[in-house]
Amino acid sequence: MSVRPSHAGGRIHWGRSLAWLALLGPLFFVSYGFANSRAAAHGKVGSLYFEWEHAIPFWPWTIVPYWSIDLLYGLSFLFCRERSVVDRHALRLLTAQLIAVACFLLFPLGFAFQRPPVEGGLGALFGALEAFDQPFNQAPSLHIALLVIIWVRFHDGVRGGVLGAAHPAWIWSVHAWMLLIGLSVLTTWQHHFIDVPTGALLGLISVWMWPDKGRSPLVRWPERSLETGDGGARLRVALAYAVVATLLGIFASLVGGAALWLWWPASALVMVTLIYAWCGPAGFAKRHGRHDLAPALVMAPYLLGAWSNSRLWTRRHPWPDRVAEDVWLGRMPSTAALRRGGFAALCDLCAELPAPRGVHAYAGLPWLDLVAPTPTQLAEAAHWIEGLRGAGPVLVCCALGYSRSACAVAAWLLYRGLAEDVEAAVGRVTQARPGVVLLPAHWAALRVFASICALEPAAVPGSQGGGDCKAAWLSAGAAQGVQA
Repeated sequence: MSVRPSHAGGRIHWGRSLAWLALLGPLFFVSYGFANSRAAAHGKVGSLYFEWEHAIPFWPWTIVPYWSIDLLYGLSFLFCRERSVVDRHALRLLTAQLIAVACFLLFPLGFAFQRPPVEGGLGALFGALEAFDQPFNQAPSLHIALLVIIWVRFHDGVRGGVLGAAHPAWIWSVHAWMLLIGLSVLTTWQHHFIDVPTGALLGLISVWMWPDKGRSPLVRWPERSLETGDGGARLRVALAYAVVATLLGIFASLVGGAALWLWWPASALVMVTLIYAWCGPAGFAKRHGRHDLAPALVMAPYLLGAWSNSRLWTRRHPWPDRVAEDVWLGRMPSTAALRRGGFAALCDLCAELPAPRGVHAYAGLPWLDLVAPTPTQLAEAAHWIEGLRGAGPVLVCCALGYSRSACAVAAWLLYRGLAEDVEAAVGRVTQARPGVVLLPAHWAALRVFASICALEPAAVPGSQGGGDCKAAWLSAGAAQGVQA
């Protein structure tokens, strides 16, 4: 989720927005009603709830915020000030709707409690709800999924100043009302608790699938192979994560109760599996050192585990090591550690950990863990490390500082002509930071990178004529037919 969308100041695309609403509205009523009628035709369907839910109060007045999502659904398009943003917002809504309806048809669930009678105007609102929405279509709550998508759109719009200055009162009012809508699905006795987190998960995944800018992470273009390194390693890692996700899901389903929360880390690992098997590092949606909100929430258990693993493995060697001149190698630092070390620049090669905030120069080149980089990625990293040196001491980091960043620094030594071959470059890195681990695929990528640099000696910085080794790789590598 962007804090200040670049599209905030554009115009409203009335025609395109109304066209999408003309499609989404009837499709919602038809598909949702069809799933309801099919569930009713089954007769008695199961329910999934916790005993403590009997203590949830019934607050008739919350039918007002419950119904208000229908109005906000349409108003949310007013915050879409680019044609592409209109389409992405609509695709999020459509994706959540289609997946939810499919779940309702495959796994119909009903609401187990009998709602008390309500009189007066509020009773009329409940009557209108009951006329359309029978007590089925429970998990995942489509109401919550749509709320997440609309909430993101309103948050971006208000923070971006679409309706004027981003006053804190506006921002907190939006959050308060959205929270009230989320609470209302329980206090109107329309949904059980399990429907809420599953609906939120669906909404977040829909937002992740259709970012406002750039390609969807699910769209794998031919050049995506340049970003994902060794395919065999990626698939092995993906398989390992898939196995763990499956085991967690089975355990959660068999045990039930509080163990159902294990579906959260299971869902996180399913997304990580998809990233390794298909999306590549773009799937982490890490921009300017921070992950977008939607994938960060979905993958929170994995991201927390990755951070804990980083600190556990480096607890005896938390500080960075100087490799050459003003280039250092280490783990992902905290803001305080970066400041204490006196680093003016950070070259971040970690896709799964957020980078520290600060005034330092920053280059983010997200690489997948446990996967060797391509020669093209090495050229890009060497190019950025050299460029960042103009700001002052540079820390090159990944999660541990022993593999991805070590390989990048070795490439930079070759780039600079500070090592005559790959063995010398890796030896210098290992001498500076004992414990560096480079697999055969890392060595192979470095050798290809070094061979391309050798084809164009004038492109190596420090030699006669100077130049850019990355450009040399792109031209000379193509001429030699070497695949990136």
